[in-house]
Amino acid sequence: MTITSMTGFARSSGSHHGCAYAWELKSVNGKALDVRLRLPTGFDHLDIPVRQAVAQDLKRGNLQINLTLAEATASSKLSINRDVLQQYVELAKDLRAQVGGPEVSVEALLTMKGVVELSSIQIDEAQMAARDKAFLASFTEAVAELNKARQAEGAKLSAIIAAQLDQVAALHKAASANPSRKPEAIKARLKEQVSALLEAGLVDEQRLAQEAAMLATKFDIQEELDRLSVHISAARQLSASTEPIGRKFDFLAQEFNREANTLCSKANDASLTAIGLDLKTVIDQMREQVQNIE
Repeated sequence: MTITSMTGFARSSGSHHGCAYAWELKSVNGKALDVRLRLPTGFDHLDIPVRQAVAQDLKRGNLQINLTLAEATASSKLSINRDVLQQYVELAKDLRAQVGGPEVSVEALLTMKGVVELSSIQIDEAQMAARDKAFLASFTEAVAELNKARQAEGAKLSAIIAAQLDQVAALHKAASANPSRKPEAIKARLKEQVSALLEAGLVDEQRLAQEAAMLATKFDIQEELDRLSVHISAARQLSASTEPIGRKFDFLAQEFNREANTLCSKANDASLTAIGLDLKTVIDQMREQVQNIE
């Protein structure tokens, strides 16, 4: 099987001219491709190329992307906010004139909030382009790692779904061979019911024969068994496809469930009902797994 899951996690990090960065990608199941991107202030221009890179490799899933930055001191500089400093100096003079006291020292002023600022060293367009190129190359690596994680998870899904399809096939075989479906068993059951009604004088014999024939047709599950057989083959073909199969498999799982429900409603024997309930259980478990397929 070549199933790919929608669940995965990847991380890629690096450093460019003193700026450390890290991409984190996390994906879970979703009906379509939904990308939620968090970029630091000033990096909004990376939004479009990042989304384009994602769309090339992923088709479905809720994807969260986060870029974090940690600038080293080598790429930053200290500066004095002289407007804020002047306000502190004037306030100190006013207070000293009112209550007295020594003059405020330079060391004290430097500790006041807002006086000393840490700002990034400005870079030119060429440096910015080189930085963005490094960031996007790292992001491409993260997407590749995410794909590997989703494929590894898909391999686990493949094994689970293959086993579930084998169970469905085994239950289909058991239902087909169920003794209650043999003509002799159907005939004996109808004969017993007809005899009981005739002895009670409740219905006309000819009308009862017609009703019996209609009931025999009504409770025949051969059509459901035939469709289940087709669905099993279709599911195995889908599982071998190299294309995203999640939507198709989800629809097919609903068809599996519909046939199992009809089989249970038509079953007129406890052993056949038990098989139908087992079918519903396995198919429901398979539908849960299918929700994670891309």
